[in-house]
Amino acid sequence: MSETVNTFEAQQQGRPTGPLVRGYEVIIGFETHAQLSTASKIFSRASTAFGAEPNTQACAVDLALPGTLPVMNKGAVERAIKLGFALGSHIAPRSVFARKNYFYPDLPKGYQISQFEIPVVQGGSVSFFLGEEQKTVRLVRAHLEEDAGKSLHEDFIGQSGIDLNRAGTPLLEIVTEPDMRSTAEAVAYAKELHKIVTWIGICDGNMQEGSFRCDANVSVRKPGDKLGTRREIKNLNSFKFMQQAIDYEIRWQIEEIEDGREIEQATVLFDPDTGETRAMRAKEDSADYRYFPDPDLPPLVIAADWIERVKATMPELPRAMAERYVRDHGLSEYDAAQLTQSAALAAYFDEAVNAGATPKLASNWITGEMARRLNAAEIGIEAAPVKAQQLAQLVKRIADGTLPNNAARQVFEALWTGEGSDVDAIIEAKDLKPMNDTGALDKILDEVIAKNAKNVEEYRGGKEKALNALVGQVMKASDGKANPAQVTELLKAKLG
Repeated sequence: MSETVNTFEAQQQGRPTGPLVRGYEVIIGFETHAQLSTASKIFSRASTAFGAEPNTQACAVDLALPGTLPVMNKGAVERAIKLGFALGSHIAPRSVFARKNYFYPDLPKGYQISQFEIPVVQGGSVSFFLGEEQKTVRLVRAHLEEDAGKSLHEDFIGQSGIDLNRAGTPLLEIVTEPDMRSTAEAVAYAKELHKIVTWIGICDGNMQEGSFRCDANVSVRKPGDKLGTRREIKNLNSFKFMQQAIDYEIRWQIEEIEDGREIEQATVLFDPDTGETRAMRAKEDSADYRYFPDPDLPPLVIAADWIERVKATMPELPRAMAERYVRDHGLSEYDAAQLTQSAALAAYFDEAVNAGATPKLASNWITGEMARRLNAAEIGIEAAPVKAQQLAQLVKRIADGTLPNNAARQVFEALWTGEGSDVDAIIEAKDLKPMNDTGALDKILDEVIAKNAKNVEEYRGGKEKALNALVGQVMKASDGKANPAQVTELLKAKLG
């Protein structure tokens, strides 16, 4: 349970305007709950393991039974500090826990321990590419809190069950400014944040298990108008549903406004079966929760030396790694961003380069042919049949002129399907070595020129594209074994 921090109109001055939808500007802000990767809960020693029998992992502290006191989990704090470093945020040396009061059947305490006025992580930003355009979303805060339990509706007829295993599970709630202007931008932001929290190891990112779930606050307005009334779409647990839910909500709000009805602030749920959102309850504001400092928890004090110790354990961050790829390997910012989509992908690239692959060629194959194959097979780079050492061997054969592109794709296919495991052996077995017989190549050139008089005439008339057609015919006649650059130069010489 959370609420978006209200943002002043002044903060929106100068913010980019995205593509209009039927003449309306879309405004989106996010609240993301990242379950922290601690073995025990945020204020108790109860296990956070997923999949246990209902109500077997909720202890007396989680239920706030009389005589119990919460004790802060040090590991949860350290994970919050790591997020602060990763996002360029301010880490508060002193923050306060508060009780957020509301009634819900799966909240046995009648309140949730969270942070309100002074969160542990303040400010920061998330940058990412949308296509080849770089975007930045500003963050308001990230605060520590405990999760509630879970209501179970599917297994009961006419009633609901309550599973309190999640009660007390440690969360970081990450809140953005309303900076996103399209569904595509919102999904790209969520994917980037998901990458960051998994990269630094503070969250396993399993959306199906609820470890990473997003609430999207959506409103629309005519360009230049004040911010519209937002509706919060709760618990989006897949990027596909996120896109569908936001798109539907945008259309629904526009239609309501154009039909003369006002948008009422509300919390809504997305139904993937119907593709629609439906109102769950009127949206609360902070005053409705009657926040007050939790009397059982002292302020959280984070000393400077503790921050430095956590900093020393941080891995190289994606943005720093991408900058290194641009600086050391001469890659474009876009290619570097693509290669740092996950720690496993970056490790694969590094291994290929360390094995002798030309960085730019390796990048092209990983983000091109490899990415296409992985997407089609719906697997990650960790499960790729072509290992980094094999790709490096393939790239080296391309770089030294042994393999033209067409032949290289045949070798890649053999590696992917398991037809072979050694690049040189595949080249020999498939007779893919380049054509070195200049006499044979010269004969093919003469035959192609003789059979393609129209292209020859067009090239001599100044149409450069006609030469490409002739090169293609030569490559076809040579079964892809000719060197395209050599063919181009020889054709130019023959055609004068």
